[in-house]
Amino acid sequence: MTSTVVTRDLDVRKAYASDASGLFSIPDAVARPGTREEVVELLRRANAERTPVTAAGAQTSTTGASIAESGMILSLRAMNRILDIDVGRATMRVEPGTLLGDVKRAAAAYGLLFAPDPTSEDECTIGGAIACNASGARTFKYGATRRHVSALTVVLASGDLVELRRNPLEKNTAGYAFAQDPVDLFIGSEGTLGVIVEAELALLPLPARVIGLEFPFGTERDALEFVVGVRESRTVAARCVEYFDVRAAAIARSAEQGGATAGDGTMVYVEEELPGGGDDTALHSVLDAWLALAEKYAALVDDARTFDGAAALASARRIRHAVPATMNERGAAQRSGGGRKVSTDWAVPYRGLHEAITRSRRMASRAGIEQAVTYGHAGNGHPHQNYIARDSGELEVINGVIEETLRMVLAMSGTVSAEHGIGKLKRHWLPLQLSPLQLKMMRAVKHELDPNGILALGNIL
Repeated sequence: MTSTVVTRDLDVRKAYASDASGLFSIPDAVARPGTREEVVELLRRANAERTPVTAAGAQTSTTGASIAESGMILSLRAMNRILDIDVGRATMRVEPGTLLGDVKRAAAAYGLLFAPDPTSEDECTIGGAIACNASGARTFKYGATRRHVSALTVVLASGDLVELRRNPLEKNTAGYAFAQDPVDLFIGSEGTLGVIVEAELALLPLPARVIGLEFPFGTERDALEFVVGVRESRTVAARCVEYFDVRAAAIARSAEQGGATAGDGTMVYVEEELPGGGDDTALHSVLDAWLALAEKYAALVDDARTFDGAAALASARRIRHAVPATMNERGAAQRSGGGRKVSTDWAVPYRGLHEAITRSRRMASRAGIEQAVTYGHAGNGHPHQNYIARDSGELEVINGVIEETLRMVLAMSGTVSAEHGIGKLKRHWLPLQLSPLQLKMMRAVKHELDPNGILALGNIL
């Protein structure tokens, strides 16, 4: 193994010591393979020496999943090739270090769509998206990454290389459900079961035309009742439904000269793919349906905005991305004092979202902390709440509020994590949701695939 693959240089190690979570841990070494063969060799040696290995892509994880508590960081950034696009089969083969934005642009050049769309598409890698089963705004229509992965090549902890392809059958009763499609074992496993070195992605036809609409509201209740109305409407067909509270909307307004929203209220952003060829007749029909529905829920329709065309939609994405980007910056500014950004990605059944947010705000008020900036995928009952802790004491209080919130969310049939995975930051919350039997089954699979426990130490379990 050459020194170009593994280094113990302190400056390099520091460069891989943090991700978007706010955690900081300098690894003992950094490996930067360029081929699957090098990954195989690295893991064989690490397994023999019992060296912990944490795979990492662009390190955009908000849960600490891509930093190492001990051992080696296995950076896959150099494995960033798009290997093949099969237009007839509508598939693409990629290496794990490929940026998600590059995947989407390469597909679009052939009139195809890779549907998952985390907002950080130009910073996150496809390997990381698969490893945490990432989602995004379009999850409302298309589901998370899992649905769009048809095959994986994985290096196990032992160094064995396995190729897995999703079962194409519509009916299958052979064996336990979790073993029928072993591809699914690795999607969302956060690097704890194996290292992805190649993926085959399932693509869709690129929509002819997409329209984006931004509706301001005077109150949070009106906005979230509108979200329910969108979910249950027979007149509109949204592909995403995104909510921004007063604080999040203020950040979005500041991100665009001229204002992203009217006034100081909340807003809901939606997109719809126009039917057929997306001509102006279809456009006017879709706009009329949206305006009628928005008026029914007291939207400030005179201040509504339309985003039509690729450039306008990209602008809308940048405006929305300004919210998490700004909160990351605010959190980073507090690290020297022991603080950081603290984020949640819980979800509840969509009809309960207003109640859940309202109750979580009361919990924050009782604890005497500043209210979270709340935004995100309301169509799936899934908001992000971003708190800023200014020091370690405030961090402890915020974590207490989050745990209280999560217990409430679970009582509402929700989940502690809808999008970003568990990583290291949420592992103590996972037992709130999963039974001892479920955790025992997960540990059994982990032991079978990684008996020496070297992969992604501290993630999930």
